[in-house]
Amino acid sequence: MRWWDIDPVLALERELFPEDAWSAGMFWSELAHARGPRATRRYVVAETPDGRIAGYAGLAAAGGLGDVQTIATARDQWGSGLGSRLLTDLLQHATAFECEEVLLEVRVDNTRAQKLYTRFGFEPIGFRRGYYQPGNVDALVMRLIVKNDQDAPAGQNDQDASAGQDGPVGQDAPAGQEAPAGQEASSRTDTHG
Repeated sequence: MRWWDIDPVLALERELFPEDAWSAGMFWSELAHARGPRATRRYVVAETPDGRIAGYAGLAAAGGLGDVQTIATARDQWGSGLGSRLLTDLLQHATAFECEEVLLEVRVDNTRAQKLYTRFGFEPIGFRRGYYQPGNVDALVMRLIVKNDQDAPAGQNDQDASAGQDGPVGQDAPAGQEAPAGQEASSRTDTHG
């Protein structure tokens, strides 16, 4: 993802997540950390042959921990395997960032996304109560232990990656935002984005 992708990504963002869409500033902030030798972010877009943004995804990494910030595909791409390809890219970069584990949140009512993450080896580790607003919807926190060798991420194989059970698979809060005190899903001590 580059700066010129922000406007079309925002259009898709507002379509898929109308109640809690990220702002342009949030994407600019994330992209500011995605370039150069000290990059801690990976943001990627997928385009159709005619140049339309069909999906996007982002990962933050620090101290051996990766965090899927957002991942989404246009409705006309659901079932195409695009979500799997975006997640594969993020997990490959988690390995490059030397992450030992990758975390993410997903709405408890988004079973489609949960199935995608489970196919990649993510396992539920807890909940964040009332994480998604408005609506006060709980988030399921999932974790993947990353293999830092030549193998694919745990739980993934070529058949799973192309199975195509994706959609607007989830969206997490921007960097620096965390669950209210006492509602952490795990023993993580860093802030969550």
